[in-house]
Amino acid sequence: MLARTRCFALNGVQGEAVSVEAYVASASEFRFTLVGLPDAAVKESRDRVAAALKNSGFAMPLGHTTVNLSPADLRKEGAGFDLAVALAIILASRQLAAGVVEEILLIGELGLDGRLVAVHGALAMVMAAHAAGIRQVILPLGNAREVEAVSGMAVYPAGSLRAAALHLSGQMPIPAQIQKSYEDCLFQSQSGLDLAQVRGQRLGRRALEIAAAGGHNLLMVGVPGSGKTMLARCLPGILPEMSQEEAFETTRIHSVAGLLAPGSGIMTQRPFRTPHHSASMPALIGGGANARPGEVSLSHNGCLFLDEMPEYSRHVLESLRQPLEDGVTTISRVKAHTQYPSRFMLVASMNPCPCGFFGSQVRPCRCGSHEIRKYLNRVSGPLLDRIDLQVEIDAVPVEEITQPGPQEESAQVRRRVRLARNIQQERFRDTSIRTNAGITGKEPEKQALLTPEAIQVLQMAVKRYALSMRAYVRLIRVSRTIADLAGEEKVPLEAMAEAIQFRMVDAKYWGGGHA
Repeated sequence: MLARTRCFALNGVQGEAVSVEAYVASASEFRFTLVGLPDAAVKESRDRVAAALKNSGFAMPLGHTTVNLSPADLRKEGAGFDLAVALAIILASRQLAAGVVEEILLIGELGLDGRLVAVHGALAMVMAAHAAGIRQVILPLGNAREVEAVSGMAVYPAGSLRAAALHLSGQMPIPAQIQKSYEDCLFQSQSGLDLAQVRGQRLGRRALEIAAAGGHNLLMVGVPGSGKTMLARCLPGILPEMSQEEAFETTRIHSVAGLLAPGSGIMTQRPFRTPHHSASMPALIGGGANARPGEVSLSHNGCLFLDEMPEYSRHVLESLRQPLEDGVTTISRVKAHTQYPSRFMLVASMNPCPCGFFGSQVRPCRCGSHEIRKYLNRVSGPLLDRIDLQVEIDAVPVEEITQPGPQEESAQVRRRVRLARNIQQERFRDTSIRTNAGITGKEPEKQALLTPEAIQVLQMAVKRYALSMRAYVRLIRVSRTIADLAGEEKVPLEAMAEAIQFRMVDAKYWGGGHA
């Protein structure tokens, strides 16, 4: 007899429909065949399914059992097909009778005792199934909270193969999970560090606020111990909350990567990733045999922080240029060709020289000019061109550290950032642009509403510092964000002048514009 069930395979963060067909034929000896381009984990489902069936009160049918995962040219990876395979065999061997099961999504790995184990990528598969018109899903208890914000889907969390089988047969229905709205899932929580803990650093705080308001990349150059890392770790506390679309995008990536703990819900806080400077290119960009997402994709809708940026390998840093420009990472391997979204804020910190005190007013530098130039050249001009804001940070004088009185808290800054983001959403509501950092087009000056005085100052800066066209556009973007923070409809001269001020680090240490 033939039976079909439905599952989904993962292609990056997208789900692809898979029909699981089981055919049981009489034969003189037992044989089990699994076809449909399965990987090693899928092939091993034979042994898991056989043990799970026996320990759940069912039996592996005698004779020849063939299981086909269709379409056959789509590679199947992971153990998430176990439940669909086991139930197809139960139905094909007539151990249970059920209604139409092809319109029910089945997800789950089987333990040898028949329990259902959580799998990676459940949210991506459920969302793909919903888009395909499927409105019911049976999945492990450990994946239930992950999909609780998907509206219009009846979710049945099952603890075992037997529970899922009895639910399908109608003998013991599983109560549907109560789905929640995104607003119910959303909760506000401050990051570990609050800006109130930062003493002094007026320019650094201002640069951080502008970066958060416009989604701009930020580079901080300063002496050791001046507070660069502390400022960067305060960024999540001033970024606005993710929208439902952003939360789904972010959670899907982390789920596919296996970074969601079983039982965890949808991610509501923007990711803040801090890879070590020994990270390889596949770790940062993504890759491996199965084209897994890297740190740039795990930072999607959030922040990627590179502490001591020159310590990273030069070719690893150069690989950031394409994701920064396109907002998407394409990974091509022999077995896979995948695209992952990677729209993130790059925040980097570095010392101005190997000893860390070049240009410092606190301690003299002991590095030679050749050492300093060699150190700075680890960061290329084209990469610097893609960083909107650059700020120099020196040690805080002891008088400012011990000065009494409260510092401005992250919550206050976050309110201003949220208002600026709302202005941008209204401005770009009919476009694909989300923040000022995405301003493009043939005439960015008109798109950003620059005043004639601001354009004049911008032209003077381009000529004086030999800025590239990319740096020219980025100055327009930053000035637009500064104007939004001030509630200005058009970009005044003062906003453009402040934006140019945040390009002076480039001119001081690297000698100006880049091609």
